[in-house]
Amino acid sequence: MEKIVIIINGSGGVGKDTLCDFAAKHFRVKTISSITPIKEIARKGFGWTGQKDSKSRKLLADLKELAVNYNDLPYLYLCEEYDRFLNSEAQILFVHIREGEEIDKFKKQVKGMCYTLLITRRVNENIRWGNASDDDVQKYGYDLIYENNKSVEESEQDFCDFLRKNIEKLMYVQ
Repeated sequence: MEKIVIIINGSGGVGKDTLCDFAAKHFRVKTISSITPIKEIARKGFGWTGQKDSKSRKLLADLKELAVNYNDLPYLYLCEEYDRFLNSEAQILFVHIREGEEIDKFKKQVKGMCYTLLITRRVNENIRWGNASDDDVQKYGYDLIYENNKSVEESEQDFCDFLRKNIEKLMYVQ
């Protein structure tokens, strides 16, 4: 299998991390996130302890926006991790990015196959988190959409089948 980058997105609580963990059981996967360096700043500078509530999500979104505007820290971090992926045994790189303009910026960096994937879940459709990074994920034109509406027990096989089918289809179109 050729290396493939999948930029994964979805509002909070739709199961993105769980699905990436499932994929890692069936493929050689590396997962990175544009928010990782921002979380470190939030921990050290603001005492954030990992909460995923609306207030914390807004803090992270606001800090990320500042970092993007100041020195593009999230993008630089992703580029470093992407280079590590290219030199690794991993087949699939899942990249968590929320903002459309940041998705487009990173896609230009990728040499080879790169696709965008939106994860949705019916029970989370109307939740608003109070920040554009979370609330505007539906406004981007994704290559693929996976509806994560099955039970956890059923989701692993279903998502991996979805990946296999769509990776084959996308590789053929390439």
